[in-house]
Amino acid sequence: MNTMQEIEQQCRDFILSCGSADSAHDITHIERVVQVAKTLCKQEHAKIEVVLPAAWLHDCVAVAKNHPDRAKASTMAADKALSFLHSIHYDSRYFDAIHHAIVAHSFSANITPTTLEAQIVQDADRMDALGAVGVSRCMKVGGAICRGLYHPQDPFCKNRQADDSKYTLDHFFVKLLHIGQSMNTASARYEAHKRTQYMHDFLRQLGEEIGIAYE
Repeated sequence: MNTMQEIEQQCRDFILSCGSADSAHDITHIERVVQVAKTLCKQEHAKIEVVLPAAWLHDCVAVAKNHPDRAKASTMAADKALSFLHSIHYDSRYFDAIHHAIVAHSFSANITPTTLEAQIVQDADRMDALGAVGVSRCMKVGGAICRGLYHPQDPFCKNRQADDSKYTLDHFFVKLLHIGQSMNTASARYEAHKRTQYMHDFLRQLGEEIGIAYE
């Protein structure tokens, strides 16, 4: 059997051949998720044989965020990942666990991870929506689907319902600022708290620049 380093290279080459749904889900996103997943795997004493391929392959099916089939994407990715892993003769003992970890990583799928390894892959993927990277990715996706940056009179949703189909900044209040509360592992919750605080700082700075106080 190939070493984990060789498996990683094969997974990376495969992901590059698959394309990405948008610029916020490109190879750099995958690489960051893998790095966080490795760290969490070590800290939480999980099985790297499951976590590593699942982290590399979790987005191997490209479906845009606003596509009607988005909720099916993680299942399609899991199926495709197992076909690829079978083709490189990866140990089939881990297939069911890898499949579940990929299916359960997605917000859209709304599936609760039932293994530590699946929790770690979900945490690692969600971590990439937080902090400086999270702010950057949110802006990239918003620009790609031509959303307005913020509501001109009430950018921080103080007196209205947040609507991230219209305004990119609203996505902070619909989803991003709450992600930390959904982390499964203690290690991820600690890091998510730090990254969420950065996002609050970003919103405070934005408020100063546009003349509307965040808090």
